[in-house]
Amino acid sequence: MDFVGLFIFLIIGAVAGWLAGIFMKGRGAGLLGNIIFGIAGAAVGGLLFSLLGLIGSIVTAIAGAAVLLLLAGVFMKSKNQS
Repeated sequence: MDFVGLFIFLIIGAVAGWLAGIFMKGRGAGLLGNIIFGIAGAAVGGLLFSLLGLIGSIVTAIAGAAVLLLLAGVFMKSKNQS
């Protein structure tokens, strides 16, 4: 992994930890702790999905689709309220 790939990995992990802290309402570890857990979670998730191969790809695709559907629902709801 080159420097740019590592940097992107750290940023994605930090954002994931921050978002997880928001979703877990009251169960987080503070902003810095959530960011650290997010980076560690990204490493563990990446390892697990790489070990799962095709199944990991399917789970990743499902998770991505779920996020997009969630965002589309939020966008459509805010558009209808305008």
